[in-house]
Amino acid sequence: MTLSIGEISDRIFGTDVPFAVKAYDGSRGGNPDAVVTIDISNERALRYLVTAPGELGLARAYIQGDLLVEGIDPGDPYDFLTLFLDDFEAKRPPVGELAEILKSLGRKSFRVPELPAQEALPQWRRAVEGLRHSRKRDAEAIHHHYDVSNAFYELVLGPTMAYTCACYPDADATLEQAQEHKFDLVCRKLGLRPGMRLLDIGCGWGGMVKHAVQHYGVTALGVTLSAEQASWAQQHLKENGLDDRGEIRHGDYRDITETGFDAVSSIGLTEHIGVKNYPSYFKFNYDKLKVGGRMLNHSITRPDNKTPALTRGGFINRYVFPDGEITGAGTIISAMEDQGFEVRHSEDLREHYARTTRAWCRNLSANWDECVRDAGVQTSRIWGLYLAGSAIGFERNHIQLHQVLGQKVAENGQAPYPLRYDFGV
Repeated sequence: MTLSIGEISDRIFGTDVPFAVKAYDGSRGGNPDAVVTIDISNERALRYLVTAPGELGLARAYIQGDLLVEGIDPGDPYDFLTLFLDDFEAKRPPVGELAEILKSLGRKSFRVPELPAQEALPQWRRAVEGLRHSRKRDAEAIHHHYDVSNAFYELVLGPTMAYTCACYPDADATLEQAQEHKFDLVCRKLGLRPGMRLLDIGCGWGGMVKHAVQHYGVTALGVTLSAEQASWAQQHLKENGLDDRGEIRHGDYRDITETGFDAVSSIGLTEHIGVKNYPSYFKFNYDKLKVGGRMLNHSITRPDNKTPALTRGGFINRYVFPDGEITGAGTIISAMEDQGFEVRHSEDLREHYARTTRAWCRNLSANWDECVRDAGVQTSRIWGLYLAGSAIGFERNHIQLHQVLGQKVAENGQAPYPLRYDFGV
């Protein structure tokens, strides 16, 4: 007897699940009383699920439009994704049933279909772009994610064009208020004052540079690997009359030759450089500072220092941040200390990043049609999955966000720092 797709689903997942299943062969399965229905609409969807069981196969089928979810908000699939995280897991059928399932699926189901164009190569094949975290490969990874279009990012990020964790001064603050508050918090932690020189590594669209120049009277240099970001940010500084003291440079931070900075900010870059490069990265920043200067490192972290920094083969690695690596705050602090920094302060803002990603989801949802026109429906679906999944990860403490403040102290131990930190925000 050949099993239907609905029957196969029930053999693997059971019927006590938070979704119903319907398939192109006319069969149904899952929980008939569930609010959500997953529609395996064609043979290619089934092949995606069979050849890559788990999140990657589901993502491929959903991105291609072969797996449909009735009632889902593609810009904000938060509620849908939570269904799969609450005590839900597949079960391994008995050997006899497994053989019947495999026979019913047939050989054709095990042929990998054409992959979505947005999917990055697996780690072992990415070697054609150079060694991981080589200059060429880093540039390719940044291009993969950041060079969508400035218009798309404006729709998702909002007016501040800040693509890093915001810091909410209170529960009722808007995303824009929280992003400005974040930049101000960084400026205060760095102790910026008029006349100082700031280096902002991985500056994105220049939000930190703009805030520091406009509100703290500094001269600032920002650098980004994204040509799209650099062009937009420099024009924005010019439009606001700040380009006489603010510069956004397109290039690799390792090519910066200037030294003697009073402060260095690195907001959302450490995730991209690779843990093995932490020593050279923090040594670079240490050498750029004057004695007494401060560095603020702001990055996504893990809740422990044991989990491998690079997650291979998952949705994030293949569709969002190729070569991205995150580790615990302890690893970052140790690396900073080993390069000479005295770590003055560390703070976890993970709940703030959960709020931030939820706000980006709402923007994507509200501007869905425009986002699709600009970037295409597949890319827009990827962003919906990515942002909603990230919000859940921060909420459940699977990932965190740490700001770590270090200082370059004189050989005699003297450094201009208050007896207790008081950032005033």
